[in-house]
Amino acid sequence: MFQTIEECTNFIFQLKASQYKGKPLEAVQIILKELGNPHWSIQFMHFAGSNGKGSTLNATREILMTHGLQVGAFTSPHLERANERVTINKKQISDEKFLTYANRIATIIEDKLEGKYPTFFEVMMLIAFQHFADERVDIALIEAGIGGRIDSTNVITPKVSIITTISLEHTEILGDTYGKIASEKAGIIKNNIPVVVGVKNAEAIEVINKQAQEMNSQIYFLGKDIQTKVIEKGNPLYFNYRSSLNEIEEIPLVMEGSHQVDNAALAITASLIYAPTITKDTIRVALGKAKWEGRFERIGKQIIIDGAHNSEGTSALISTLKDVEPNKKYKFIYAALLDKDHQKSIELMDQVAQKMCFTEIPLPRRAEAELLASQSKHPTVIVNKDWKQLIESEIDELANDELLVITGSLYFIAEVRQTLIQ
Repeated sequence: MFQTIEECTNFIFQLKASQYKGKPLEAVQIILKELGNPHWSIQFMHFAGSNGKGSTLNATREILMTHGLQVGAFTSPHLERANERVTINKKQISDEKFLTYANRIATIIEDKLEGKYPTFFEVMMLIAFQHFADERVDIALIEAGIGGRIDSTNVITPKVSIITTISLEHTEILGDTYGKIASEKAGIIKNNIPVVVGVKNAEAIEVINKQAQEMNSQIYFLGKDIQTKVIEKGNPLYFNYRSSLNEIEEIPLVMEGSHQVDNAALAITASLIYAPTITKDTIRVALGKAKWEGRFERIGKQIIIDGAHNSEGTSALISTLKDVEPNKKYKFIYAALLDKDHQKSIELMDQVAQKMCFTEIPLPRRAEAELLASQSKHPTVIVNKDWKQLIESEIDELANDELLVITGSLYFIAEVRQTLIQ
């Protein structure tokens, strides 16, 4: 049994998918049964996708909270402490409750799984389900981990499923084509449960549409069933929304970038499906304050941090930079994990960068700074394994017309954010 929150989190952080060799979802289902299946008493929304899950979930949470609901959320990764992953109305689970739920799980693992622990992500999800059930939330918003079909979160039956985007990531697990990855993400679509889709790739759309038809699931496609129009750029940006569910004009959005309009539109649609009585003013108020840390987040006037962890995210980051800071020169600092398509992201940054800097974070799955730098064709490339030292030196050298853009893995962004905001 864990005696302290530090002992508990230090242990579960070490858990890896490779350490439990059972069938997908098997351990989670055994533990849930022993816990009395707490997830059966909760209403859910389920979010999957390569990019935009967190931002879409956050916007949905703001809308539902502003509507007066008690909203649980299970998200990843965390920026400072594991408790951030399990919240109710944005309030983190307490250390005391975290420890209580973790010890319940540990006892079951010892008794029923012969001490073979599931992954850190799965343990966190099991803690979340217990917390949400005990607190009797009105609805819990659940962010899938990798994929969807065999992701541990797929034990739930949601009221609405949301698939944000599809890009080529985790290809060694999910497959090496848009169609294969879409098939995994579309695994969250359940019988007769509506699904909201922001995917734009034609191959992926075909796969998702077929799955929805087989499941008799009503589908709402962004760009077809959901229409948006930006009417005023700036911060906040203003846009109009239209679907069969409602038409709303002049919605303020504080999250910067046109891709955030897409995420907000998915959030509006999912919220209206779940609670059709949500008013237009509720949506305007909610999206006028919905911020998501680590996503095009400004620190001071000249630093932007963004967890653009794949090429689609990098493309959105660059598009936003050009849109909101067109007259600045961009210096990039990039660190990433090994399981991503770095080449495409680096090519995109090379095209707009004044300078490319590469570093790394002390994680077993890190991509080494030299490896990342070798993929850049930019004339000015800096390599420094010490990311803190690199950031300090680049900040010291910033000219008035320059922006320092720190990007890559969300784990990297979490470390950077802690350091810069202290």
